[in-house]
Order: sequence, then structure tokens, then C-alpha cells
Amino acid sequence: MKLAFSTNAYTNYTLPEAVRRIADHGYAGVELLGDAPHAYFPEFDADDEAALADALDETGIAVSNVNANTAMGYYPDAPETAFFEPSVINPDPDLRAWRVDYTKRAVDLAESTGAPAVCLASGSPLPGTLPEEAYDHLLASLDEILDYAEPRGVDVGVEFEPELLVECTDEALELVDDVGRDGFGINLDLGHSAVYGEELRETIEKAAGHITGVHLEDIAGGVRGKHYHLVPGDGDLDFAEAFAALEDIGYDGFVTLELYTYPDRPDEAARRAFEALERYA
Repeated sequence: MKLAFSTNAYTNYTLPEAVRRIADHGYAGVELLGDAPHAYFPEFDADDEAALADALDETGIAVSNVNANTAMGYYPDAPETAFFEPSVINPDPDLRAWRVDYTKRAVDLAESTGAPAVCLASGSPLPGTLPEEAYDHLLASLDEILDYAEPRGVDVGVEFEPELLVECTDEALELVDDVGRDGFGINLDLGHSAVYGEELRETIEKAAGHITGVHLEDIAGGVRGKHYHLVPGDGDLDFAEAFAALEDIGYDGFVTLELYTYPDRPDEAARRAFEALERYA
């Protein structure tokens, strides 16, 4: 396994500077935030991509994943907390198509940077939309995204989260079965699993063979704790057990620290997280 760190902790820095800082902390990989202020795709142009390529070449760091869970850049007054609209289950076909195209641009970035996967969230059904209707929209959206991603060698992983349409491991695995395509799996966020009330080893064992990437953060209170991303060691998750379980199922991909909760001290968060986890990777 290889440790990576997401640029979504470095939103006070440009994307190339975030890449350089993460590499300086010893990480083997960097996850690219596919959203403002880093790679918000309607505004991410050839010059931005060239500057990113220069930073990747200079540092030699690999790209672990392109994180297209949110699209906060869509709104001039986006809320401070993560917001998933327009989502791939939005009842408005134009907005749904916008998000599908947005995710395709994330696939383009993954292909150009050598990232193995992109991740996206299901979103939540909006008022007036039945869960069954939202699920049908999700399946149709994923089929179109996968038609685009599979020929480009990029996997797509759904990231479940409590209170979304797809909010736990069992629901994600049901979706994997319903989609039924080799290029689709789960971007497994172990903090989300804990908040939902899942035991980490059981979650990892269930998801074996379907994991496109792993997100990691600590959670205060452990299982059913508060959904607030903490530096490993500041909460109650058992990382020795989590890494042992990942090793037992033969997972050898990236484990990406997602600590967007530390925008004012990302270097400290990156350093402390690496020191806490390097023994396991």
C-alpha cells in the first residue's frame, strides 16, 4: 500500500503548490481535488493543466485519484460544508447532464495524469424525488460516465456517505452489482463507514475486490462517532486493524488521507498524518 494526501486540505494554495507541499512530506501519491479552487473543470484550462503537469514532473509524485465528489465552484455563494448538487441524481435532466459531463472532465484529468480512478458521490434525493427515481437516475448517469471512462482505462468509484442516497457499504455493493461493470467500484472512506456504525474490518472484507481507492481520516468516538475528519491519532479509529484488514484482502493501492478540515494548517495535518501512518503502509 502507498500513502497519498488529498489537495482538498490545501484550498488556500494553488493546485501546483499543494502538490509540491504534499510531496515534501514524503507521500507517494496526491489526490487532486476536482473542484474549486483547484480543478473546477469549467474553468480549469490548458495553462492550469500544464502547471499541474510541471509540479507532478518536478516532484515525481503519483496521482492516486481525482476527487469529483463535490462541485462547489458551480455556486457563487457555496456553503462552507460539502454540497453535492448538481448531482448525478438531480431530477432536472439538464443539471444531471451537467454533472455527468463534469465527471467526464474528471476522467480526462485522471487519464492525463495517470490516475487510476476518479470518485464521485451519489448525492441526496431532492424534495419531491422518490428514492427509486433517484436510483434510476444514478444508474443511467453511471452508465454514461462508464462508457466514457472504461475506454480510457480509468476506474470510477462511488463514495458512500451517511445521509446520501448511497450511504453505507451494503448499499454501495448493491449498486456495484446493479451497475455490473468491471470499471465501477467503491472509493472506500473508512471514516464514513465508522460514522455509519460499521466495523472497519467487516467493511473492508465485504468490499474486497471492488475497492478503487481508500480514503482515511480519524473520527472522534470511533464507530458512530461524529462526522468530522481528524488527523490519525486525534480520534478513536484503530488504524493498525484497518491496515491489517486491507493487507489481508490483498489491497495494494493508495490509501489517501482526506483532511479538508485543516485548511489553515494543512502542512501540520499532512506531516502528523504521515508520521502516524507510515509504519503501516
